[in-house]
Amino acid sequence: MTGLNGLDLIKGDDWKMYSKNPSRRTSVTVAVVAAIGLLAAGCSSTSSTTTGSAAATNNPTAVATSAGPVSGTGCTATSQGYPKVSIKGAKVGFSQSEPETAAFRIAETKSMVDEAAAQGATLIKTNANSQIAKQVTDIEGMLNQGVQLLIVAPLNSDGLQPAFDAARAKHVPVVTVDRLVNSTACTDYLTFIGSDFVSQGKRAADSMIAATGGTGKVAILLGSSGNGVTTDRTSGFVDQLKTATGLSIVAQQTANFARTDGQTVMASLLQAHPEITAVYAENDEMGIGAVTAIKAAGKKPGTDIKVVSVDGTHDAVQLLVNGEYNGVIESNPRFGPLAFKALADFEGDTAVPAKIVIQDGEYTPANAAAKLADAF
Repeated sequence: MTGLNGLDLIKGDDWKMYSKNPSRRTSVTVAVVAAIGLLAAGCSSTSSTTTGSAAATNNPTAVATSAGPVSGTGCTATSQGYPKVSIKGAKVGFSQSEPETAAFRIAETKSMVDEAAAQGATLIKTNANSQIAKQVTDIEGMLNQGVQLLIVAPLNSDGLQPAFDAARAKHVPVVTVDRLVNSTACTDYLTFIGSDFVSQGKRAADSMIAATGGTGKVAILLGSSGNGVTTDRTSGFVDQLKTATGLSIVAQQTANFARTDGQTVMASLLQAHPEITAVYAENDEMGIGAVTAIKAAGKKPGTDIKVVSVDGTHDAVQLLVNGEYNGVIESNPRFGPLAFKALADFEGDTAVPAKIVIQDGEYTPANAAAKLADAF
């Protein structure tokens, strides 16, 4: 089948879940994408690849990995001069970036907690509450508590270098998830695990084109400024929307990935641009807020104004079932199994690539009711 960025994916059930939890011992589809550009010289490449596993039994097809090939010893504990650490019994730190009020963050943290328990590791977790300085302090604090392995959900693409430096000084490998940082893989951090955000934007545009029939006036609710996720989801959507000449973007405004901001910004946009017939929200929280604003304006979401967003939360998919939404592109938050496998591979001297891509699903009017249980 054809995968991310038009590359071929290899489909199969090459390996079983490595988790000790019996309910997780299932065969899964794995996707291996060749030739991802690796950031560090120690990870650039030509030979072996890695594969991934399902993150939750209620969502067995939603997770896979894709990784670029690596050459020589690649990114391993031995090649980096790090001590060998067994995952079982290890003290693992997880730095969450934002308050666990949004469904994505709740599911992401739960995935880490569940996988740590399955692997027999002790998990120490912190929450930066959307403050980059606090995230740096949190990570340094966990290092002082003696964590041997680190998983970090970065708040922003920049600002965590002091924390990475502290981890490297203590020879603690760092796996980053969800947001790509502007640092060097295999040096500042081990690997990045996340979605192809440009692809998400393109798929959202395809969903919008299908929902509108290719004609209409579109508003975009942007995520946080200076965030790589926002940049990529915007560029993917805008580029792909150009294939439908009857659709035009009439407004773009930041709503900070927040439901309340999504409602407020959408209300303002509807007053300034009453011609709006569709809205693309770069996460479900903003999209759900937009639905509230559309109703308050006396219009029907899903009918008068089409709504497409990215995430895959239960609330958004339920709106899709109810006919008040038109499409949801999943951004899979269940990074736990992939993060722990990357750490296990690193410690076991199996080369780890600079980037591991988690596979995202999609919710449509046709499948939303049947797949509602898969939403987070």
